[in-house]
Amino acid sequence: MNTAALALTSALSAGAVAVLMLGTFAVGRRLGRHGVVDVAWGPAFVLVALFSFLTATGDPLRAGLLLALVSVWGVRLAVHIGRRSRGAGEDPRYERLLSRAPGDPDMYALRVVYLLQGALVWLVSLPIQVAAHAPGPLGGWAVAGAALWAVGFAFEAVGDAQLAAFRRDPANRGRIMDRGLWAWTRHPNYFGDACVWWGLFLVAVSGSPWTLLALPAPLVMTYLLTRGSGQRLLDEHMRGRPGWAEYEARTSAFFPRPPRG
Repeated sequence: MNTAALALTSALSAGAVAVLMLGTFAVGRRLGRHGVVDVAWGPAFVLVALFSFLTATGDPLRAGLLLALVSVWGVRLAVHIGRRSRGAGEDPRYERLLSRAPGDPDMYALRVVYLLQGALVWLVSLPIQVAAHAPGPLGGWAVAGAALWAVGFAFEAVGDAQLAAFRRDPANRGRIMDRGLWAWTRHPNYFGDACVWWGLFLVAVSGSPWTLLALPAPLVMTYLLTRGSGQRLLDEHMRGRPGWAEYEARTSAFFPRPPRG
């Protein structure tokens, strides 16, 4: 493992993500809507994967595969969130957060939204950075990781498309989405995201045991999706809506399974 090259990759990745987040903050401040940070989440990972590929000293096939997988995931996510939020107001999560801001809400948002998310991007992407300098060739773990990534990507893309189609139908206004993948899990997009990042970790770890040092990365992402700003907060936001209690009782919170009853 070339530790000097890894340090360079990490420094360049951190700098690129910081520039992206500061630029996104400027846009959000101008629009008066800091939910735009969610659009930058996927592209921030693409930047890390790109700098990891460009500075790679390990197996170029692994670095190239990771760049391709992260790019497909990140671009789709950015396009989806951008379309979903077009013309909308501030995200309720950020609205609640900034309502408690001490001092200037914009500067508070810079610290606890943009820069914090940038730091999380750098942490979660550690397997990609380390894998760029892993000497071992692609093998069985990489195949398994790519397959798990594909499952996760399908859950995210299909789940998002199903929800978007449901919301476009005026007859569904005020109703709970409980069809398709949403009948098997209340959060197919979050489950898919977890699979994506565990899959990327498996692709990365196949190159060198050193990549195991990045194990906290997918663990942090899974925690964020289930206990952080993902599943937990969304469930709390939805409680009290007509039909939610029944949906919550019969539908798995995270891991897909047939609905109860």
